[in-house]
Amino acid sequence: MNWNYDQLNKIIGWITFAIALTIFWLTVEPTISFWDAGEYIATSAMLEVGHPPGAPLYQMLGAFFSIFTTDATQIAYMVNLMSVFSSAFAVLFMFWSLTLLLRNHILKDKASDTMVLGSAMIGSLAFAVTDSFWFNAVEAEVYAMTTMLMSLMFYLGLLWERDMLKPRGNRWLILISFIIGLSFGVHFLGLLTIPAIGLLWYFKHYKKITPLNFILANVAVVAVLLFVFLFLGPNTLAIFGQLEIFFVNDIGLPFNYGTVIVFVLIVALFIYLITLSRKRNLPLLNTITLSIAFILIGFSSWVMLPIRSNAGVPINENRPEDARSLLAYYNREQYPKQTIFYGPSFTDRYVGLDPDEPYVDEKPKYERNDELGKYVIVNNYEDAAQNTHSDHKGFFLE
Repeated sequence: MNWNYDQLNKIIGWITFAIALTIFWLTVEPTISFWDAGEYIATSAMLEVGHPPGAPLYQMLGAFFSIFTTDATQIAYMVNLMSVFSSAFAVLFMFWSLTLLLRNHILKDKASDTMVLGSAMIGSLAFAVTDSFWFNAVEAEVYAMTTMLMSLMFYLGLLWERDMLKPRGNRWLILISFIIGLSFGVHFLGLLTIPAIGLLWYFKHYKKITPLNFILANVAVVAVLLFVFLFLGPNTLAIFGQLEIFFVNDIGLPFNYGTVIVFVLIVALFIYLITLSRKRNLPLLNTITLSIAFILIGFSSWVMLPIRSNAGVPINENRPEDARSLLAYYNREQYPKQTIFYGPSFTDRYVGLDPDEPYVDEKPKYERNDELGKYVIVNNYEDAAQNTHSDHKGFFLE
């Protein structure tokens, strides 16, 4: 039987998947590992609320795997198998990414199909047995599924790069946006694929690479990453949280009605923008609107957290029962503040706190008061955080 390249690419890809799956399944952890795995297994099996910033999509998929157990002693094993399958799919998407890169960019017409497929198979299987990846592939941790989502996003990015100049080529970008939204429900690490996908657009449109346009391209793709991670995600939750308090405290509506109103307004806004872009033939606005909409659709896995928190499950860390507490959960407000661009150096521990302002206020904490029918401040958190010495702060120091 004579198979063409596309058929061989699919067949050998699935063979590579099967080999990786076999390796991981034979070496899977039979029970609980030492660190966060126990919490992930427990919260997945019963759909409970784990530590911030949460992994609701991971927990829902873990609950799906756990229903195939014959008895309770096998729950940990089945949730561990979720990482086995996730890692095998990561190897599969890596194989197909390699064949795309080798055939279309690196080797092009210089190599036979056998060389392209063989090289991709060797490279993806070599990655499968690397120490860190194999370690994560056999236990209940979020990193295996995160790696799968990253490899899937980059593979879809290569398909977008291949078709972006064709009609409807941006359909891959919209699918990538949905996967980005899903990655919020597993681990934020998956968002780091965004700059690589953005650079695929840059190299597709700029045949002449200069230091200036390369620097600008890197600034632009990092800006997109920061928009999604620091602006879109937290500000969406902030809108829900702040307007929930407004509609309940100031308007007098029952709890959660503000959240419903904000949801309806957001849906109406997207319908308006999509309709406007189609009527006025604005493809860029249409693509941007659909991309943001699909990020939020993927992000909607976070709805599981307040639903299960209100169900009164035994493991209910931080109790994100409403939009306001869910925002605090997302921002990990219980942990020390993490700086990205500007922060303290290691030397600040030897000089103490800032002499002029040793402590600073944190955000006030709101909680539901069922008797009053309002959200009330239970802690103003005045002077709640240490302020390190101003002379020992700088850019990119922490």
